[in-house]
Amino acid sequence: MEDEREIIRNIIKLIRLLKGLVFFVAGVALLVVGYALGFFGQPVAQGSVLESSHLPENSTPPAPPNALWQAPDSTTIPAGAEGEKIRYGKELIAHTSVYLGPEGKVLAMSNGMNCQNCHLKAGTVPYGNNFGRVASAYPKIRKRSGKMVDYEARINDCFERSLNGQKLAEHSPEMQAMVAYLKWVGGGVGKGEELPGFGRFQIEPLDRPADPKRGKQVFGQYCVQCHGPNGEGQLATNGREWTYPPLYGEGSYNIGAGLYRVSGFAAFVKANMPYGVTFENTLLTDEEAWDVAAYVNSMRRPKKDLSQDWPDISQKPVDHPFGPYADSFTEQQHKYGPFDPMKVAN
Repeated sequence: MEDEREIIRNIIKLIRLLKGLVFFVAGVALLVVGYALGFFGQPVAQGSVLESSHLPENSTPPAPPNALWQAPDSTTIPAGAEGEKIRYGKELIAHTSVYLGPEGKVLAMSNGMNCQNCHLKAGTVPYGNNFGRVASAYPKIRKRSGKMVDYEARINDCFERSLNGQKLAEHSPEMQAMVAYLKWVGGGVGKGEELPGFGRFQIEPLDRPADPKRGKQVFGQYCVQCHGPNGEGQLATNGREWTYPPLYGEGSYNIGAGLYRVSGFAAFVKANMPYGVTFENTLLTDEEAWDVAAYVNSMRRPKKDLSQDWPDISQKPVDHPFGPYADSFTEQQHKYGPFDPMKVAN
């Protein structure tokens, strides 16, 4: 199994190397053409951000507008009690199950997954379900519940859905530590500010339904090495958390989780999977991402009462797979698509 994972890692490295070589060759070609046509060697326009006389010595040009969001460096966590709270919150996000899983040190209240199994590297990865805009967005009214939701309620939403567990007491040290961490991670983002790296990685929509049968082939090619032939995942050596989480079955997220929507899962795996991939160096095609999302979300998993979700059914996302709907499309169509015709109809 380890040999197979090493082969996949080497393939990913080779793909990245080839992409880099292509960009290098293209860059050299552009330089040659530019010099031949006289585009280079001209004086920089006065007032340009590249005009070195306008920059302090050893400085760098300012970041362009809408630069990729980056999480703050952990060295900026303050000292003292507030810093300790933030660090504890990060620990809880990274190793949720150790503290709050089936054999948790603090409480036994969730399914054994860690928050960072879905929010990569404790919610700091661009397009990895990060926490970059959480601090600036909450509290807010969520369409799914039709209610005002604060930090604590949003965290408990994940505990009840993605971690298939129970609510955590809002005034508990653990809840307050996680809230402090979320506020720290997104502390540099202004209210309403949108930056690349937030939200979903954009992939092309399909003009056909996402296909679980095709997705099973993708799963067998790219996913079983880490997540197992039955999607059961791989436990860490401490036996209390997952190195690679279960993707379906009783230990995985339930039908109320955000990743149960095919579009969310597809965008997530496109930008982040197989392990080691980034949104800048993807491996799966868009079609493969859609199909493997359909396969994973066609498999059995825990149930949840969703009768209180989406009180205004006209606000349901087109890929929410449970009716009733404000349109005439079926649950099957709302689960697998294609979704563009639904968007037009709505």
